[in-house]
Amino acid sequence: MTRRNLVLSLIVVLLVAAASPLAAAVKLPTLISDHMVLQRGIPVRVWGTASPNERVTVNFRGQSASATAGVDGHWEVYLKPTAAGGPFEMEIRAENRIVVRDVLVGEVWVASGQSNMYFPVARARHAGQEIAAAKFPRLRLFQVKRKTADSPLADVEGGWAPCTPESVRGFSAVGYFFGRYLHRELNVPVAVIHSSWGGTPAEAWTSMEALKADPALHEYLRRWDEVIANYPSERLRYKRRLEEWKRRAEKAKAEGKQPPRRPRAPRGPGHQHAPASLYNAMIAPLTPFNIRGAIWYQGEANSSNEEAFLYRRLFRTMIEDWRARWAQGDFPFGFVQLANFEAGEARDWPLLRESQAEALHLRNTGMAVTIDIGNPTDIHPRNKQDVGKRLALWALATVYGKSGIEYSGPILRQLTREGSALRVWFDHAGGGLKAAGGKLKGFVIAGPDRIFHPAEARIDGETVVVSSPEVSNPVAVRYAWYDNPENTLRNGAGLPAAPFRTDRWTNGVMPKQP
Repeated sequence: MTRRNLVLSLIVVLLVAAASPLAAAVKLPTLISDHMVLQRGIPVRVWGTASPNERVTVNFRGQSASATAGVDGHWEVYLKPTAAGGPFEMEIRAENRIVVRDVLVGEVWVASGQSNMYFPVARARHAGQEIAAAKFPRLRLFQVKRKTADSPLADVEGGWAPCTPESVRGFSAVGYFFGRYLHRELNVPVAVIHSSWGGTPAEAWTSMEALKADPALHEYLRRWDEVIANYPSERLRYKRRLEEWKRRAEKAKAEGKQPPRRPRAPRGPGHQHAPASLYNAMIAPLTPFNIRGAIWYQGEANSSNEEAFLYRRLFRTMIEDWRARWAQGDFPFGFVQLANFEAGEARDWPLLRESQAEALHLRNTGMAVTIDIGNPTDIHPRNKQDVGKRLALWALATVYGKSGIEYSGPILRQLTREGSALRVWFDHAGGGLKAAGGKLKGFVIAGPDRIFHPAEARIDGETVVVSSPEVSNPVAVRYAWYDNPENTLRNGAGLPAAPFRTDRWTNGVMPKQP
C-alpha cells in the first residue's frame, strides 16, 4: 500500500469512528445517575449532551418525553410531576441506551457553606454510635468534590450513595442530621446534596453577575483584584519562607523537636476565596437539578470588623442569586446563625449574627439559632445533631406545613417604654418564656448616653421587662451581644432566643463581659 493510500485509509477510519454510535452517545450529568432522588411534586428536568440534532427520548414511570439536541449538543426534557416512591428505573435512549437504576422520588435539599457545614459525621458528638446506626437506604447522599472555576461549569464531580455507615462517615454532619430528621418525620425518600468548603467566604459562593450588579459589593471585587496584583511578589516571599521552613523543620527533626508550622501559601489564581469561584464550580452545575430548598452554615470567614455589617447585603444577594439561577421561585432557604465562640478582637460576631438575621426579611427563609450549643474554645462545636434538628423543625413547620411545631426560639418583635423600664416583645414565645437555670442573663440596657449597663430582667408572660438602677431614662436594650454571651432566655419548646439589639449605634459602649 502506498503512503498516499495509507493516509486515505486512516482518514476513512477516523471519519467512520466519528460517525459511530460511540461518538454520538448521549451523555448525562453526574447528578443524573444511579441512586439519585428526584424532587416530588414538581416537573422532572432531565438533560445532557448528544450529537447535534440527535433525537433523545426519556422514559420514566410510564411517561415518555423526547427532545432534539441543539447545535451545541445540549438537550433537555421535562416530565410531569410525580409522587414520592421508588425505586424506579429511568431509560434514556438515543443512538445508545442508558438505564439509570435505583431512582427514588422524594425531597431534595442542597447543603452548603464553610467548615461547620463541611464538618463530617466522623467528628460529631457520639460519632461511633451515629455512624453505626446510619442505615437508611431511602436517605441518599451526594458529595460534591471541592473545586474552583473562573466561569460556570456544566457538571460537578461526585456521586450518589444510599446512607450507610460507610457513606455517612465523611459526609456533612449538619446535612446528614437534617436529612435524617426529615426522612423520619415525612416517611418519604430524602436526598442531601452536600457542596461546601471550609474557611470560604460568601462572595466565593455568589455569581460574578450578582456581585457586579450591586455597587455595594464591588469592595469584594476590588480586594480580590488587589490580591491578584500582589500575588507575584507574595509568591516570591512564600518561596523564601518555605525554604527557610524546610531548613528549620529538618533541624528540628534531627534534634527530636516539634517542627515549626509550615507557612501558608498566598492566595492567588484558582484560590477558593476568589469571588464566584465556588459558585462557578460547585453551585452553578447543580442549578438545573430541581430541589425543594437549601440549608446554609457559613459566616465565620466574613466576620471581620470590616465585613460583618456588609455581610447582610452580601448574604441577601447570594440567596436571591441562587433562587434566580434555579428558577424555582423563592425556594426555602434555611441557615444557621453563628454559635457562641471567643472569636477575638478582630472579629465582630454579634454584628455578623445580626447581618445573618436580616435575611429573615426575605420570603421563605428560616434561621436556626445555636447561641447555646457552641464551644467557647472551638470554632467547630461537635453538637451537630441539634443544629440539624433545628433546621429540620423549621422545614417541617414552614415548608411541609406540619402543625404544632415550634421551630424557632424567641425573636425580637418590638420595644416599648414603661417609666424607667423597657418591655421587650417577642415572636415565637409560644408556650411562655422561660429562663434556663432559673435566672435571666445576657441583658444590658442604655440611656441616651449610649453606655450600656448590666440589666435586671424578668419574664412577664410573653415579654421581658428590663431595667437598671444606673439607667433612669432607658432607650435601648441588647441581649447576648458578645461573641460568647450569657444567654438563658428560652421559649416553651426550650429553644434559645436569638441575640438582638434595639439600637443601631456604631458607638455604643458595652460593659465588660461577665
